[in-house]
Amino acid sequence: MRLYDITVPLSSRTPIYPGDPGLEVQRWKSLADGDPANVSSLHFGAHTGTHVDAPAHFIQDGARLDSLSLEPFVGPARVLAVPNEAKLINEEFVRSNVERGTERVLFKTRNSGFWRTEGSNFRRDFTYLELNGARALIELGVRLVGIDYLSVEQFSSADHATHLTLLSNGVVILEGLDLSGVDAGTYELLCLPLRIGEGHGDGAPARAVLRELP
Repeated sequence: MRLYDITVPLSSRTPIYPGDPGLEVQRWKSLADGDPANVSSLHFGAHTGTHVDAPAHFIQDGARLDSLSLEPFVGPARVLAVPNEAKLINEEFVRSNVERGTERVLFKTRNSGFWRTEGSNFRRDFTYLELNGARALIELGVRLVGIDYLSVEQFSSADHATHLTLLSNGVVILEGLDLSGVDAGTYELLCLPLRIGEGHGDGAPARAVLRELP
């Protein structure tokens, strides 16, 4: 069964959400310098590249990442192709494409093309999930929502209503996917966020893979 890596590589060219820490990957030790091993130093925010949002990201005293069940991160996932001309994902699109009882939904939008064409430039006009679309996903029983850019919510949202609605209803958010090499359809999602036990517990980078179903 074929595997699709839908994780964005972390490098100096990875776009960063404005206001988040920058990404630095440096040589800490080097065989070329006479050290006994190569060791890299990593510095980046918890919401860099492909990452998971925990309730603690937006909710005071919300569940921390290290307390979340792994069940939403592994299992059948529906990849939905959103038309390139769409700048938002609304309730009508959700109800027309998501069957009741679907637990994991990944939105493939025009955003996936940004990873290769924009370099390190952050795009503020990314396609996002509208609040009424988020409410419809909750009503349909979805447990994990993924999207192919650094936020599920419209850029510079004043109230973060989409995040708050999803996270306060037990829906895990997976952001920063690259779905450009994946067709619409049903796959098995395998996504494991780093188990970070300190800090705010607001989220963590993840390796996300889709596997074809037999």
